[in-house]
Amino acid sequence: MKYQKKRYLTTALMQCGVFLLVLLFMNHIPVHASPTSMPIPFPKVGVDVGVAETGKEVVSSLQMLFILTIIALAPSILMMMTSFTRIIVVLHFLRSALGTQQTPPNQVLIGLALFLTFFIMSPILNETNVQALQPYAMGEISQEEAIQRGMKPFREFMFRQVEEKDLALFMQIAKIEKVSTRDEIPSSVLIPAFIITELKIAFQIGFLIYIPFIIIDMVVASTLMSMGMMMLPPVMISLPFKILLFIMVDGWNLVIGELVKTFR
Repeated sequence: MKYQKKRYLTTALMQCGVFLLVLLFMNHIPVHASPTSMPIPFPKVGVDVGVAETGKEVVSSLQMLFILTIIALAPSILMMMTSFTRIIVVLHFLRSALGTQQTPPNQVLIGLALFLTFFIMSPILNETNVQALQPYAMGEISQEEAIQRGMKPFREFMFRQVEEKDLALFMQIAKIEKVSTRDEIPSSVLIPAFIITELKIAFQIGFLIYIPFIIIDMVVASTLMSMGMMMLPPVMISLPFKILLFIMVDGWNLVIGELVKTFR
């Protein structure tokens, strides 16, 4: 009974408080608005769809759609044209080799890969900013020239990493004959060749990472079998030893340092 009385009392006090707040709010509302008072303007947002009357309007609409598409795909495009692919694949191989399931979590691995990508690509991004974005913002160059200048540092980076065999494969698929200079190779051929090279290098690094941890798994499994512990999962015993090995060799410093050095 006491508990119910307290609850009813609390509810009544809350209702009274809400009622007082409403009264205070109503007291601040003027009953008659003065003729000199101006209403607060609210912005009106709308999208008009109509028939284009001139060819210039059609071109402007298509350019707007193209820009919106590029903005939506910009993160994926930049990830495929930078060092992000190799880094994130190697980090996932490392986590799988350790057998720590979801530790570190995906958010940590992606964040680490992004910051390492910014670290590796910072000279290229600075060059793109100086050579393309700043002159275009000042109106010194056209949009087409800004795109060409902005792509040049990324193309040079991809040319340093791509293998000739992968580049020749896509040139053969695109039916492009032998070229005399790199400028004659289109980006539509260079980018997929660069992605394949990045995946191949990442898998090679992942294989080397797996070797010491597989040896630990084999030793632990053979030891448990010789002791007759057939029902004990070897992963439960090998996981602490793999973590201990990774700590003793300062694994994060070793893996990240050698991974960054692979970008020549």
